[in-house]
Amino acid sequence: MRLNEKTKLLGKKVVLVPYEARHVPKYHDWMSNETLRELTASEEMTLSEEYLMQLSWRQDTDKLTFIVLAADIYARDNDEIAAMVGDTNIFLRHEPDTNQKVAEAEIMIADPQARGKGYGREAMLLMLKYAQSQLELNKFEVKIDMDNAVSLRLFESFQFVETGRVEVFHEVTMEREITTEWIGWLDKQVQLTIESYSV
Repeated sequence: MRLNEKTKLLGKKVVLVPYEARHVPKYHDWMSNETLRELTASEEMTLSEEYLMQLSWRQDTDKLTFIVLAADIYARDNDEIAAMVGDTNIFLRHEPDTNQKVAEAEIMIADPQARGKGYGREAMLLMLKYAQSQLELNKFEVKIDMDNAVSLRLFESFQFVETGRVEVFHEVTMEREITTEWIGWLDKQVQLTIESYSV
């Protein structure tokens, strides 16, 4: 999305940077893992298709994507590729019945060695805060595989509530209305620092 093409988000454990063409080969390697594709409901792509997807996400007005970097690895030598551990996305839509603006959120920590370290939690909090502060949103939504207990617990801890299950897709939908009270809670969870980003 044009909104974040020159934006870097800084946390304590992670740094979020825009998804650039140079990130695609490592991202493609991650997505060659069948289990990861199943957990993220993703289709297998060729490397060429992955480059086209990255470009379309960059230019699309209803998608917001950041690559998640481990802050400690990135701080050593500013090598984004070595520091890559996952990605986080927002997909925007209007609900025709209510005219609410909804942001569907996703988080993936692709590197198995990076899981369980709090990277996903902080990356998602940074993304939620950034989206809430930069976009006119009414609510957040997530769709999670029923067997993905880690993600279900994560979003429960963010005060998301289950609103539906689709057995055929093996998927749980959870939502979080953006209220003044919830924004106050979010502000206590994460300190958002925004810096200018250049390639």
